[in-house]
Amino acid sequence: MRIWCFPCFTEEDEEDGNGGKLKKQSLATAMENNNDHGDFGENEMESGVPEGTIFTENVRWGSYVGIDEEGEAAGAELQQLWASEARLHQLVQGESSNAAAAAEDSTMEEADHDSHHKRAKVYSGPAECRSVSGVSSDAGNCGSSMSVSFGIASSSRSDTDMFCQNYILNYSRKDGKKDDGDDNGSSDAEDFEVHIDLTDDLLHMVFSFLNHVDLCRSAMVCRQWRVASAHEDFWKVLNFENIRISIEQFENMCGRYPNATEVNVYGAPAVNALAMKAVTTLRNLEVLTIGKGHISENFFQALGECNMLRSVTVSEAILGNGAQEINLNHDRLRELKITKCRVMRLSIRCPQLRSLSLKRSNMSQAMLNCPLLQLLDIASCHKLLDAAIRSAATSCPQLESLDVSNCSCVSDETLREIAQACANLHILNASYCPNISLESVHLPMLTVLKLHSCEGITSASMTWIANSPALEVLELDNCNLLTSVSLHLSRLQSISLVHCRKFTDLNLQSTMLSSITVSNCPALRRITITSNSLRRLALQKQENLTTLVLQCHSLQEVDLSDCESLSNSVCKIFSDDGGCPMLKSLILDNCESLTAVRFCNSSLVSLSLVGCRAVTSLELKCPRIEQICLDGCDHLKTAFFQPVALRSLNLGICPKLSVLNIEAPYMVSLELKGCGVLSEASIICPLLTSLDASFCSQLRDDGLSATTASCPLIESLVLMSCPSIGSDGLSSLNGLPNLTVLDLSYTFLMNLEPVFRSCIQLKVLKLQACKYLTDSSLEPLYKEGALPALEELDLSYGTLCQTAIDDLLACCTHLTHLSLNGCVNMHDLDWGSTNVQLFDYFGVYSSSEYTHGPAETANRLLQNLNCEVDLACSNLVLLNLSNCCSLEVLKLGCPRLASLFLQSCNMDEAGVEAAISGCSSLETLDLRFCPKISSVSMTKFRTVCPSLKRVFSSPNLLQD
Repeated sequence: MRIWCFPCFTEEDEEDGNGGKLKKQSLATAMENNNDHGDFGENEMESGVPEGTIFTENVRWGSYVGIDEEGEAAGAELQQLWASEARLHQLVQGESSNAAAAAEDSTMEEADHDSHHKRAKVYSGPAECRSVSGVSSDAGNCGSSMSVSFGIASSSRSDTDMFCQNYILNYSRKDGKKDDGDDNGSSDAEDFEVHIDLTDDLLHMVFSFLNHVDLCRSAMVCRQWRVASAHEDFWKVLNFENIRISIEQFENMCGRYPNATEVNVYGAPAVNALAMKAVTTLRNLEVLTIGKGHISENFFQALGECNMLRSVTVSEAILGNGAQEINLNHDRLRELKITKCRVMRLSIRCPQLRSLSLKRSNMSQAMLNCPLLQLLDIASCHKLLDAAIRSAATSCPQLESLDVSNCSCVSDETLREIAQACANLHILNASYCPNISLESVHLPMLTVLKLHSCEGITSASMTWIANSPALEVLELDNCNLLTSVSLHLSRLQSISLVHCRKFTDLNLQSTMLSSITVSNCPALRRITITSNSLRRLALQKQENLTTLVLQCHSLQEVDLSDCESLSNSVCKIFSDDGGCPMLKSLILDNCESLTAVRFCNSSLVSLSLVGCRAVTSLELKCPRIEQICLDGCDHLKTAFFQPVALRSLNLGICPKLSVLNIEAPYMVSLELKGCGVLSEASIICPLLTSLDASFCSQLRDDGLSATTASCPLIESLVLMSCPSIGSDGLSSLNGLPNLTVLDLSYTFLMNLEPVFRSCIQLKVLKLQACKYLTDSSLEPLYKEGALPALEELDLSYGTLCQTAIDDLLACCTHLTHLSLNGCVNMHDLDWGSTNVQLFDYFGVYSSSEYTHGPAETANRLLQNLNCEVDLACSNLVLLNLSNCCSLEVLKLGCPRLASLFLQSCNMDEAGVEAAISGCSSLETLDLRFCPKISSVSMTKFRTVCPSLKRVFSSPNLLQD
């Protein structure tokens, strides 16, 4: 038994990688050359593959398999090919011929052994010398674990590789013997072969997952695989869609597989002849697909002789001469599709036919004798007149589905007669039929009705639609004359109303209604819906919608975005006493007519009021609400959240908020930053850990005291720019045992004693720009040991004197971060070794001891820093001295310094070189806007400091 695998080519030339022409051999040529000999035999390489022919990689494998019971030696012959390949590869590489001979003898013995034991061999050696029958791993192909390349030469390969492949293609002489070189040649194929033992049943199951291309490739592995891949179970479907196959080749395939049940020759040349051959030779044919060509009348006559045929599809074809009547008679045909075809008249007599599609065909008459027909599709048959449609449909009394869309001639009279003749009609698609209004059309069994773009459909048509009690799906898109829909249909499940420009009123009552699509209906004003099955309702951009009445007990999600005319009354619908008790998500974005929003809903989880700029009052009694979005509600004045399940809330986007009541048992974070007019705040959040009340200028001591009493777990409290907070409010902080971060920046505090007394666990204290603090305000820190856990202290832009800062640094050894930016009374300091790990003075950041050398001038303020800075810090990694205009001399002893910023400094090149010479780890140097530094000096800096990687010498210029 033998498998024939033919690569499918076109008759075109293709350029190789060297600009030459590679001739592609066509499928017909390959088949004809090999048919002359009946199989690959002694002259197979000479006749089947002309000498000198080079195949390209752009090969599409065809599914053509032949069986020759007389070819019992094929397995051994194929294994000999493996040995010749490996031997030739070694010869090209210059390996020893003696060693190769020994390996080849071993391989040939194994080949004979495998040909009898049917063991599949997978070779994983060099792929370059395996162009004829090589098997390579293909990790990207899930359909097959192997791929076989027969006579494929890549244009990107070397001349040596092409020579190897051409040599292998032509290695056989006319007498069937190998070249003399085979006697002395050798192969190392045995070194990289893997044995796979598969039973026939297991192999059959594996091959059942492969397509025809992979079956052809697998057939070249061994005799067992060749036999298994040719099993007729895998070749019941012959698919030659858009493949150039000759009549002889197709006839040969039909002869080899007479039990094929499905054939597809759509787009193949000579499609009529191929179709005739299929119906006359394949007696078990059940499914036939043809098209793209001329189909003669004889073909339709021959169909009657193919008794097993069940389905026929003819597409994009000319039937007969295009101007004659085509008769089709078949006793067992069940499905027929004649689409996009040119034909004058059709006469179809198929007593067992269940489905018929004539979509987009241009016949003027269709005579049907199909008493059991259930589905008829004549959509876009523009030449069919009203009478012809009526005659065709009424002749099918069992009709259940009818599609007459885009048949502009259809009238109400035709629909009435169809309704009378086809009592079982369930589906009707009459879209784009401008002449119908459904007047007096009774369709009691109708379940699906599609009326897209029907200009005759008006509100009066709803009366006749209501006479279809079984209706489940109704589509009325683009019905421009439709003004209102009022339907009480118990089984209605889905309705669509899109682009109905004059539509104003929707009233639906259906217990099974689950889908409503309403969009781009600019005149819609009122919606009333009653349903027990509706779960989601989206009515976006209904700008004139003013009234909404819902009785939907299963409704969970509602989106009313951009419904600008909705009033405050909509809130009642979504409260507990409304009609949506299961509501979980409500979106009212950009509903600009809302002014007072009030919800009392025990099921609501998410609420969005983004862009509701007119809302001034918000009251929520929603114990399950977890998310609320108020972006753009910049006119909100009063807010009540009692109770809510919110975990975090940001009201800083509501600058006009004056009254706030929150009862949130699960809230952990509350941000009121920017609520400058907030004067009344009741915050009951027992789990609150973070409160930011920055710039709440109206927040007073009593409000702070009440908050600390009801929120005992606060860890971070920000009171920046809260000038109304005094000693009484700070004294209440003793009720916050977990407070670790306190920000009192930009306040008018004069006494910090309440803080030292109440906040024992404080780690971070920020006192930026507290200009009313006196020199003695911090004495408890360095004299009495207050705040022993304090690690970070920010005194930037303060007025503390030199002595207070000196004492603070000398005694507070536990500080890790000290910021003194902008301290106007700050003079040059001589601080010995301290434990300050992070000191921010000139913008210095370090993680070890800080030593500042003595200055030449002792009485200068920080803004007029003296000309010399001597800094030694063993673990300093970043130093920022930018904008120190008077800085001229810099001495650094910082071996770990990685980044140095000197923007806008008056240092010259020599000063910079001296500064960085002792910084062996420096990688980044910023010298932008330094008037005494030129870009040509960058090379010098790199020489002085070889570790430099990035030097910024001017704006937008990075030298790397």
